[in-house]
Amino acid sequence: MNIIIAGDGEVGFHLAKTLTEMDMNITVVDPHTELLSRLEKNFDILTITGSSTSPDVLHEANVDKCDLFLSVLHDESINLITCMVANRLGAKRTVARISNAEYLSPKNREMFRSLGVDEMVCPERIAAKEITNLLNNDLATEYFDFSGGLLTMYLVRLEQESLVVGKSVRELLVGYKTLHVRIVAILRNSETIIPHSDFVFQPGDLAYIISKPNQIEAIRQLVGKNEVNVRNVMIAGGGRIGRYAAKALEERMSVKIIDNNRNRCTELSSVMGKKTLVLEGDVTDIDFLMDEGVQDCDAFIALTESSETNVLTCLHARRLGVKRTIALVENTGFINISQDIGIDTIINKKLITASYIARFIVSGQAVSTKWLSGTNAELIEFVVGKHSPATRKPIGALQIPIGATIGGIIRGRETIIPTRETQLQEMDKVVVFTMPRLMEEVAKRFK
Repeated sequence: MNIIIAGDGEVGFHLAKTLTEMDMNITVVDPHTELLSRLEKNFDILTITGSSTSPDVLHEANVDKCDLFLSVLHDESINLITCMVANRLGAKRTVARISNAEYLSPKNREMFRSLGVDEMVCPERIAAKEITNLLNNDLATEYFDFSGGLLTMYLVRLEQESLVVGKSVRELLVGYKTLHVRIVAILRNSETIIPHSDFVFQPGDLAYIISKPNQIEAIRQLVGKNEVNVRNVMIAGGGRIGRYAAKALEERMSVKIIDNNRNRCTELSSVMGKKTLVLEGDVTDIDFLMDEGVQDCDAFIALTESSETNVLTCLHARRLGVKRTIALVENTGFINISQDIGIDTIINKKLITASYIARFIVSGQAVSTKWLSGTNAELIEFVVGKHSPATRKPIGALQIPIGATIGGIIRGRETIIPTRETQLQEMDKVVVFTMPRLMEEVAKRFK
């Protein structure tokens, strides 16, 4: 697949890195020579210096041979114009990164499609949705639904008192036959492991669990995690993510938003409901946070523009007794460190953008995707094609490559946690955990 990325920062860099691992033909268009030099030095890609809205620059990038055009600059107006120009010049499919969630309404989506923008991704809105899902579900530090909740992925830290600690996968399968879950991967010491039958679980392991509905209490007992009811939330940072999250959370929780920008606070006060209190202040001032009752909050969410500030304020909140902490971390190098030192959940817009875009890259019918924080891996929901060879033999004989595993199957409204003997059927939805380099190979199994 020929992919052109128009970017002017780390999102473009991260996408280029990820896609080269998937063995795609990548061209990056960027106005900054320094970033392009970094890309050329580290990856086998073509780079072109210039404006992505320039027809001459896009012709130089061979836009007429482009299968997928991604515009992920910081300025959504430039992204939209870039996609329109690329579409007119022959790009088969275009995706624009945007910040204004208003553009995602069905009416506006259709309008932009008619202008040449096939898809739009709003990382801020997706991040806010992840935050609200996490606070509505106290079990996991990362959470994602497939097919409207028929299967769910939970990321859970195994505590010392967990029932699975010290046991192997084989012992888990034998001892808990009524448990409708599958542990598809373990993150241990920054290493991603697909557990085999003799793998032994250890305290502190981060377990990626695929589960049928209504298994929350069973999983809670399995991993040794106590229930936490979140009723009071403090949000540090009133940008777009903070605003989207607060609007969703205030329907069932008391919310405080703190921001040091007076104009932003005034604007927030005009759009928030009665259950949301907007405060002007410095979130790095611990005395101020204590005066505003951070120690009495059930959850603290740090969404400022500084990753360092978000990490540090979450650590302070944890030290003061806050039960749940969520930090926006833009530097992907911070993710594993943040998880290791006790922050419950990391939100990263680069990974969010990559997750959304991945569904347009893999061949076959990818319904949804989730890029996993702290790992270089993806959960993808495929649809098994008509006449697919995958329907002719049990899963154990499909020769799924090492580095990938099937976590669950959705058949109509039925959900299945598979075994080696499970037989796939046409139009089944299959949730697969895979490394990026294997996406295409895995996808071919279900075409």
